[in-house]
Amino acid sequence: MALLRYKTNDLFDRGSPLSPRRAANSLLNREEGGRGEPLPRSMPRRLVLELTNDCNLNCRMCGRRDAIFRRTYFDIEWLRRLEPILDDVEEVTLMGWGEPTLHPDFPAMLRLIRRHGARIYFCTNGMNLGKLREEIFASRVDIIAISLDGSTAGKNAAIRRGADFGRIMRGIAGIVEEKRRLGVAYPYMNFITTLMADNLKDFPAIVRLAGEMGLEEAKAVYLTAFSDRMLQQSLFGRQAEVEDCFARALAEGGRLGVDVKLPAIQGGDPAGAAPHQPCRSPWRDLFVGSDGFVRPCMSTPLKFFHVDDFPDFVSLWLHPALAEFRRGVNVPDRMDAGCRLCYQSSHANWNRRESFIRVGNAFAPEWGEEGNGRSSACRPVAAAGSNPA
Repeated sequence: MALLRYKTNDLFDRGSPLSPRRAANSLLNREEGGRGEPLPRSMPRRLVLELTNDCNLNCRMCGRRDAIFRRTYFDIEWLRRLEPILDDVEEVTLMGWGEPTLHPDFPAMLRLIRRHGARIYFCTNGMNLGKLREEIFASRVDIIAISLDGSTAGKNAAIRRGADFGRIMRGIAGIVEEKRRLGVAYPYMNFITTLMADNLKDFPAIVRLAGEMGLEEAKAVYLTAFSDRMLQQSLFGRQAEVEDCFARALAEGGRLGVDVKLPAIQGGDPAGAAPHQPCRSPWRDLFVGSDGFVRPCMSTPLKFFHVDDFPDFVSLWLHPALAEFRRGVNVPDRMDAGCRLCYQSSHANWNRRESFIRVGNAFAPEWGEEGNGRSSACRPVAAAGSNPA
């Protein structure tokens, strides 16, 4: 068992070995990100693709309850346009505001990525794991993160409304059983729990459940409250309770051999008084939303441009808007307003109230019309729920 911290620059390193080409690109990317190069020669180390903003659950804390989310689905042709850089990136992460496994081309996208040998990571509510088991192994998925907010059916459903706990556990058990049958270490799996007042004391039991189910890790993220209705659930100012919870979770992890990944405790974040942790995302990652627009990450309303507007990847990657963003992302008086209020789990400064509570602030981008249109048909509203998981 190990206490893990969030990766602000590193990526998952227990999956498929990197090719010499990928290793060289990653080394150069680290160097250029460290220097703050606005026009890097390296390609990104990771593609983050939001396959859809649609979901099959109605979680209490999700911002989908308080904003107009017109459904958008990532066009597989966009992935084919990005295909030339799949031999350079270390990882392709399928994650965003919605449930990626709802995408009708989800298996086809896994197979396309696997042909190039990049590591595959997706985050899911677990409802479709059972029917995807064969494809997960055929495509050799490296990492699966399962959002779970309660250690029992009742506790989880009280937060993640519509979740079928038994179905989720059966899906996980089938994957673990197949791993053992094949004698393979993939996929690495973890639970991700959004910690709030209602489930803080339950997190050690979720760690225990991870061990009982054969998962390698349990991860905690803090709720960020965007609405008055979620303020009482915020853990801001409750450091003693959080510290006690984390100590008990680590004890469970140690007993069962489960790694536990935890955010910093308020007051002890190494970011000090900075708006956020040093951010390497504009170099390490390229995020493309389910509407086809490039954004800095999923935790900001800022959008740059549409992938269809570029003849090749290099012209997109070196666009002046991205270059300017790189110049300012770690400079307090130059960074975008959303970055000054960062709540992204890996980069937020958990010493700051703004990371826990953002009532009145925009939290999501404007979405195109239903389908994959580009019009501003969705307006973010001040009230929202939580970090989408």
